[in-house]
Amino acid sequence: MKNQLLAAALLAGLLTLNSCSDISQNEVTPQQTTIPSDIVARINALGFSAKNAVRISDGYLVEKDIVLTDEVLQSGLPNLNGVVPKEEQYRTSALVTGLPRTIRVKVATTLSSGWITATDEMINRYNALPLRLKFQRITSGTANVNIIRDESLPTGVLGSAGFPSGGNPFGTIRMKPSTFGSGATIAYAATVLAHEMGHCIGFRHTDYFARVCDGSNEGAGSIGAIYIPGTATGIDSASWMISCTGGNVPFSSLDQVALKALYQ
Repeated sequence: MKNQLLAAALLAGLLTLNSCSDISQNEVTPQQTTIPSDIVARINALGFSAKNAVRISDGYLVEKDIVLTDEVLQSGLPNLNGVVPKEEQYRTSALVTGLPRTIRVKVATTLSSGWITATDEMINRYNALPLRLKFQRITSGTANVNIIRDESLPTGVLGSAGFPSGGNPFGTIRMKPSTFGSGATIAYAATVLAHEMGHCIGFRHTDYFARVCDGSNEGAGSIGAIYIPGTATGIDSASWMISCTGGNVPFSSLDQVALKALYQ
């Protein structure tokens, strides 16, 4: 998710790096400026632009906040689209399965206590809906989704995540606290976390066909951009899955329709 406008209220604690760490410094692979031509072709085939793509430890970061893993790039996903893009809520061809299910979430100690509060707010937003997919923050044990700090993400990027694989959510949400600046609120951080979690459970950008950031079309490709029945056909500027954020964005009424359609 790319930053467009920082929230006004100061929350310095949100941006403080704790001294202790359980994330190795060599976990983040240095970015590469040149992407191999075969990788560019695979990224395009999946329905994403390879422009400004960068190599990270999970795979390649495209469209500012979406991670395409090496596994996805090698195997691809079946194209289950079969509908004309309508600029509304969309999912990929990969979803979380085994419902009802609780997704365990852990916040790395490289992130301050403010991020724990923001994560709890994000979880409360999802759990307030009558879904068979629930979320729980844990402090020990194995998590399904780890939220970590990654200052190596490109300039202007708030966070990144990928799509489900094998019926499981994508396992890592990377956050770049420095992009938020000194004016970030808990609600704003929770919105960004909810957005990245949306990718983890299979949602594409609401405006994937005409991104509000730059007007570009991400394309459907083989990863799928499947229209979710019951959502409108115009861009929902209030959606939590819009490609750019301006602050606190709770689930819109159409977001709730989309989430219920997949996970109720």
